[in-house]
Amino acid sequence: MEILGGPLFAVAGAGESHGPGVTTIVFGCPAGLRIRRDEVQRYLDRRRPGSNRHGTPRQEADRVVLLSGLYAEGEIDQLLSGPAVSISGEGDSATESYEVGFATGEPIAALVLSTSQRSRHYEQFAGPRGEVRPGHTDLVKYHKSQGFIDIRGGGRSSYRSTISDVIGGAIARIFLKERFSTEVLSSISQVGPLRTNLSLAQHFESVRQKEESRPVTPEQVAAVEGRLDEAEIRSLDAEFAQEAGELIKRTRIEGDSLGAAVEVVAVNPPSLVGEPLYQSLKVRLMGALGGLNAVQSCEVGDGVQVISRKGSENNDPIRSRGYQANSHGGLIGGVTTGSPLVCRVGFKPTSTILKTQQSVRKNMEEIDFALEKGRHDPCVGVRAGVTLESRLAIELMNAVLMHQSGRVDTRNFRLF
Repeated sequence: MEILGGPLFAVAGAGESHGPGVTTIVFGCPAGLRIRRDEVQRYLDRRRPGSNRHGTPRQEADRVVLLSGLYAEGEIDQLLSGPAVSISGEGDSATESYEVGFATGEPIAALVLSTSQRSRHYEQFAGPRGEVRPGHTDLVKYHKSQGFIDIRGGGRSSYRSTISDVIGGAIARIFLKERFSTEVLSSISQVGPLRTNLSLAQHFESVRQKEESRPVTPEQVAAVEGRLDEAEIRSLDAEFAQEAGELIKRTRIEGDSLGAAVEVVAVNPPSLVGEPLYQSLKVRLMGALGGLNAVQSCEVGDGVQVISRKGSENNDPIRSRGYQANSHGGLIGGVTTGSPLVCRVGFKPTSTILKTQQSVRKNMEEIDFALEKGRHDPCVGVRAGVTLESRLAIELMNAVLMHQSGRVDTRNFRLF
């Protein structure tokens, strides 16, 4: 069973790259949280195919329909005013989405339909003589499933499956922002050999030090988000983003792909959440972020840079107002310190490329593989930031609820 987060706040998803749609169920959202469909849609718009000209040419609207778990007494007209979903056939039926309402504590179900499938692009991968893309899941999933596998776009191994991550993450972000003023952002820090000198984590750390460790304000977050939105690719460094965009364009023309690194940061995170060992928030984050499609590495804080330091150089000074540096990336002993949570995630180059490569058929017959058709991201890191943000938010919200479970107030258990 695959569930993201949990056990108290969790996300489950179903749906393949070229199937009719992706279904999501979000468990454990506390009752009373006001959720707007357009807030969830805003994050899906960043994730959707076609949202960036350096990503896949596939175009999908990815309009989310919320089907359960919300209610607004006295606001029924506003509650059911979102986009409609219909089922054609014998006895056609249609229903509207919830547009805005309060979480009831019951599971929140969501649906995103797929409208731009080109399933015939994948005929070369069909059957026991189907060809295998080097670096992709074609071979292992075919034999794992005894041949009963959806070959279109990689099925569940497609990045399209992360729609569920983003929906669940959107709800977690609404909760964290409302209760703690927590915001989660990401910035592309490397594409192929090109690296940026501007760090999102260092930017917010300098802001915190100027403000003597007071929370980062919404205006300061909005200013950074504006810079990220305006860049050629989503990066704090506009000059780097321009160069990286040109490199991605040239690589696409060559029929090849590029790796990337993405920095993801949560500012104003709640302190003292997480466990010391097996449910350490560091373990959970490295698993959630490191387990995303095409990820090959995940670092916390200063990551591998700490290897060459002495303890006297690496330990972050502490004063009464808080930590004076953040090489620990907001986590010590798997527990949050209140400093920004910082992770850096490395993506391999997209596996599906146009260049001829040595490979096999699924029956192990050796071939020179050449892709016949398809629409693919030349650099998967370009669209990955919002999913990393979502996964971090889901794990952080679950950790908050776990922390609260250890502080039982008997006044919450009285009926009369």
